[in-house]
Amino acid sequence: MFRRLLSQPVVFLFWLLHFLPLSALAAIGNGIGQLLYLFGSHRRKVVNVNLEWCFPELSPAEREKLARDHFRVLGRSVLERSVLWWGSRERLERMIRIEGTEKIHTLLDAGKPIILLAPHFVGLDAGGVAVAMRFDSLSMYAEQANPVFDRLLFNGRRRFGDQMLLTRKDGIRATVKAMKSGRPFYYLPDLNARRRESIFVPFFGIPTATITGLSRLARTAGATVLTCVTRVLPGDQGYVTEIGDAWENFPTDNAEADTIRMNAWIEGAVRTMPEQYYWVHRRFKTRPEGESRPY
Repeated sequence: MFRRLLSQPVVFLFWLLHFLPLSALAAIGNGIGQLLYLFGSHRRKVVNVNLEWCFPELSPAEREKLARDHFRVLGRSVLERSVLWWGSRERLERMIRIEGTEKIHTLLDAGKPIILLAPHFVGLDAGGVAVAMRFDSLSMYAEQANPVFDRLLFNGRRRFGDQMLLTRKDGIRATVKAMKSGRPFYYLPDLNARRRESIFVPFFGIPTATITGLSRLARTAGATVLTCVTRVLPGDQGYVTEIGDAWENFPTDNAEADTIRMNAWIEGAVRTMPEQYYWVHRRFKTRPEGESRPY
């Protein structure tokens, strides 16, 4: 009950923030990110372990700079969600540029199910809004423990159009049915997975527990995979969401090979903007038998 009462003023504060110009939100968010780096020792440790594992070629000073940059852009993205939740459509259209929507239209016109492969970059939510403003789409939703925040996030994801949010309990059949009805699936497959739900395939050269869902869903639905990456731009320039070309020869009849291909592509995308990947997540928490957990 106390947490619920405390969360209401937080939501009100976020609502007030959306009136600020993007330049002010970016500056404040960068400052909050720096404070999170200095005082958030647990998450700082997670980020440091991830960067040490993934970028052993960098010096300690270079990895520290990368970690600081990550916390700054993370803090900014958190505050700018206030605009995603309450900003007008016109403001959001100026704030989030999207490139490549014609690729989605072409596939939809041909009656082809679509999976938008959207890795966990900090601009992920902005990309979801950019897609939702243009297409009635499908995404997965994880219910939040706090009912105030749960309602906020749920309503925020459904602000525009006729968006469908499914949970893991709905299962693969409901997901495939929605895709076949013409809803692009905004799919996020790159978080740590439990051992029984995943296989170990390389990610930055590290055996990483990864779900095979992209391969299985594409095969079951007969779907085409388009990549969908959202970048945070400097200053008050906002975001750009880039829809990539359709993957050829995917899926195959080898789910492991398909999942290796997915991780390799995500790694390549991360290397183009390493500070923007979601390094505060314990991506390597699940380890092969006999290995200790790194965090």
